[in-house]
Amino acid sequence: MIENYPTFFLAILILTITPGLDTAMILKNTARGGYRDGMYTSLGICSGLFLHATLSVLGISAILNQSVELFLMVKMIGAGYLIWLGVSGVFSLFSRKPSVLVHQVEKSKLSVWQSMRQGFLSNILNPKTAIFYLAFLPQFINYDKSVWLQAGIMVGTHFVLAMVWQCTLARLLASISHVMKKPGFIRAMEGSTAAILLLLGVRLLLESR
Repeated sequence: MIENYPTFFLAILILTITPGLDTAMILKNTARGGYRDGMYTSLGICSGLFLHATLSVLGISAILNQSVELFLMVKMIGAGYLIWLGVSGVFSLFSRKPSVLVHQVEKSKLSVWQSMRQGFLSNILNPKTAIFYLAFLPQFINYDKSVWLQAGIMVGTHFVLAMVWQCTLARLLASISHVMKKPGFIRAMEGSTAAILLLLGVRLLLESR
């Protein structure tokens, strides 16, 4: 049903494990309140994905109601955006410090809802996530099938992958936190993701054309 699902799965997997704002939030809260704090923070973060997906699908549906040609144009613009993310990511490696720096904070007891709320707000208020969903999901939408069902499958995939990855990070924080903090490790992850985004964007742009 979904166009090129294996490519989608690989791309979203790589993007999930790349250090970013969500990773920083997980590591910070796990260091603060232990695995339980990190797990519920992850649940809040991943729940926010459904809001981004809903808004994205509303936009996609409105475009499809206008014309298929307009939808294909949006796909090309989205592919161009992915290329821009890749290129800017490569250049940023030489112009700034790594984006994810984790600091140990004093442990405190927080309620489940506090942890979930922090994660949820962190995700839904991140404009990069909203823009990425608007650019990314149309690349794999088959406009002859249900847009809502396809989006549900994709965001469900992202939800499961993100929960597994983030909870694994929270569980292993005590033993690998010193590695996660190293600038060299972060730069390697950011550089790899930038290159993959660039290649993926070029491929999707060619397919859209």
